[in-house]
Amino acid sequence: MSLTNETKPRKFYYLLHPRPVVVIITQCPEGKVNAMPASWITPVSEDPPTIAISIDKSSFTSECLKHSNEATINIPSLNHVELLYKLGTVSGREVDKVSEFKLKLIKSKMISTPRWADAIGWLEAKVNRYIDIGDVRLYIFEIIEYGIRKDVGSEWGWNTYKANLVHHGIGKGFYTIGRLIIAK
Repeated sequence: MSLTNETKPRKFYYLLHPRPVVVIITQCPEGKVNAMPASWITPVSEDPPTIAISIDKSSFTSECLKHSNEATINIPSLNHVELLYKLGTVSGREVDKVSEFKLKLIKSKMISTPRWADAIGWLEAKVNRYIDIGDVRLYIFEIIEYGIRKDVGSEWGWNTYKANLVHHGIGKGFYTIGRLIIAK
């Protein structure tokens, strides 16, 4: 039985958006560092601390993860919407995103891949395994270290009145809690 007030979005995953967006930083071959925004991310275990991120198999980020087996997962704020959109519109194979977008990187505590200095939170992670599913590779990361800026959170997590966390809708659409922000 079908209800008359139903509709079907163009893609199934639109029903699961908006989603928190992160910037994945990876060490790549020949010493290059890459940055990629991603929103298909979820925690999967507390013990051991583990997350999963779905990344296109053909992406430069997948190539870099194969090379280094580690990444930093950096949490941006509302101030980074334009940067997030731009980072997602070019490939690290063709563009040195760190230089092009003037990303300031700092040393991580436990892994060799750097963190993004402007992130309001971060996770340092090692690839535990991956599973190929259709056009994506689901990476399972074990969290080695993590942290949050004191001005936006505490041991209990985010202060959502101060953190201005960003969620990705579709395309140029970004949200924060209660507001839609459209990238230019």
